[in-house]
Amino acid sequence: MNYRLFGNSGLRVSEVSLGTMTFGEDWGWGSAKDDSRKIYEAYREAGGNFVDTANIYTNGTSETLVGEFIRDHRHSVVLATKYTNAIAGNDPNAAGNHRKSMVQALEDSLRRLKTDYIDLYWLHNWDQMTPADEVMRAFDDLVRQGKVLYIGISDAPAWWIAQANTLAELRGWTRFIGLQIEYSLIERTVERELVPMAKAFNLGLVAWSPLAGGVLSGKYHSGKGAGGRYSTDMAKSFMRTGERTDQVVAALNKVSQQVGHSSAQVALAWLRYRDIPVIPIVGARSVAQLQDNLASFELKLTPEQVAALDEASAIEMGFPHDFFERKW
Repeated sequence: MNYRLFGNSGLRVSEVSLGTMTFGEDWGWGSAKDDSRKIYEAYREAGGNFVDTANIYTNGTSETLVGEFIRDHRHSVVLATKYTNAIAGNDPNAAGNHRKSMVQALEDSLRRLKTDYIDLYWLHNWDQMTPADEVMRAFDDLVRQGKVLYIGISDAPAWWIAQANTLAELRGWTRFIGLQIEYSLIERTVERELVPMAKAFNLGLVAWSPLAGGVLSGKYHSGKGAGGRYSTDMAKSFMRTGERTDQVVAALNKVSQQVGHSSAQVALAWLRYRDIPVIPIVGARSVAQLQDNLASFELKLTPEQVAALDEASAIEMGFPHDFFERKW
């Protein structure tokens, strides 16, 4: 396992993050406690130190299990969790980006994780209403209290993140060091605004669903060429089904055959060749699945193979990008 500095900080994180949304069976799927522990231990044995969870995952069970697993080596783990979402109920302030939600969620997460600080605290998704100055000042208070070491932002528009980080810089508050977004060969629209913004602010880039819900592993594809069928509604929601998806899968399969690695491994490797190297969040329901994904970090792609994948998955950049590329 290799490590890299995370964003505009001195924090060292492994080149792959362990996603723990599968820890616990509260949502009717996922891994039981013993299986989750085995997955976690396999990740640690491979050298991983970057663990990703959230207050809402499996109704809090994920955090509870993670807290138990890391108990005897807490300080060697970069522990990341999130706030914003809440279990359905009657409290209108239980969710959201605002200070009350942030503080309450953090205290609950600390209790479940059985720790007194969070290494990286993510805003899980933009609520489209809380003022940026309230969010950033509340984050700064938690950092000054020592309950949070670093902060990150997930699933928000580039303009809002830029506004919030600039405001924090001007006022001497804690700034975001990381951005978590959906990013894969299937989902590249983030390259229009979010990725350039991350590059400008030197934010560490973390990708959720780097295999597009299993689509890029070949899990749902029929293998019958263009117009192939996909077996679940969840798969369809990730795939933006159509000609482009079939084109991406075909190119992925071709490179997979060339390098002798699985489609999933090639798709994960592709993320390392972006303008900003991307840390994928890898979730697994078995040790074998985790080890297969981790093997992608032994894979090197040639410039020609990267170019083939780029071409097959290319998106229309739109204005103003296309405007800047015009030959006058």
